[in-house]
Order: sequence, then structure tokens, then C-alpha cells
Amino acid sequence: MDRLRIDKWLWAARFYKTRSIAVDEIGKGRVQINQLAARPSREVRPGDTVVLQQGPVQRTVVVRGLSGQRGPAPVAQQLYEETADSIAAREKAAEMRRLAPEPALGIQQGRPTKRDRRDLGKAWGDRWSASIDD
Repeated sequence: MDRLRIDKWLWAARFYKTRSIAVDEIGKGRVQINQLAARPSREVRPGDTVVLQQGPVQRTVVVRGLSGQRGPAPVAQQLYEETADSIAAREKAAEMRRLAPEPALGIQQGRPTKRDRRDLGKAWGDRWSASIDD
């Protein structure tokens, strides 16, 4: 086997959980082969460079082997080699996420407490509904 469909290879190399997810990501333009936009039927060969977007992380890998079936993770990792720049960028992004402030700390006012809800009720006075009495 000297070439394989990119969607099948991405699935076998465990970049995506299913082939249909791989096809969707390729269709959205998040996968490139040798700096060209890929289609699911595009074939890859050993030595090709694949750039793929996984969430906020962009990975650049070189195809080292081909497999038409999904195997265990250690076998799947032998199908590709990630470039040094890609590894450094991925580690830097992970460090930035780790050092980012907790999003919940920026919330100044959330749900009203029970006391706040009672105070809102006092604003209505003795009226039991929001309708206007004539």
C-alpha cells in the first residue's frame, strides 16, 4: 500500500474519533496536505506534510506510514511524526491556557440570591400581579 485516502488515514492515526468527523473537518478546510486544501478523497503518501486544526491547536505532521485500519495508540503514533515547530507551538498554547485566569472570576453579578429575590418582590408593593389595576 503506497497511498491512502486522507480521511481514512486521519482516522487510523487517531486524530479524529470517526471517519465522518474527519470528513467534516476536511470539508471545513481545517486539513491541508502539502500546503494545499484537502478533500476527503485526496490520497496521502509517506513523506507528505499534513497540517490540521484540532480545536485551538494547529498541528503539523509528516506522514511516516499508512494503515487502512485503526489500531492501538502506540501503533497509530508510528504512522506520523510531528514537527518540532508544531510541538513547541502546542506546548506554548497549553502553557498559555494553564496560566489564563479563571473565567468565572470575571463575573461581577450572577444569579440573584434568595434575599435579592425577596427585595425584588418588595418593589412591587402589595400587588400580586404585574397587570395594571384601573
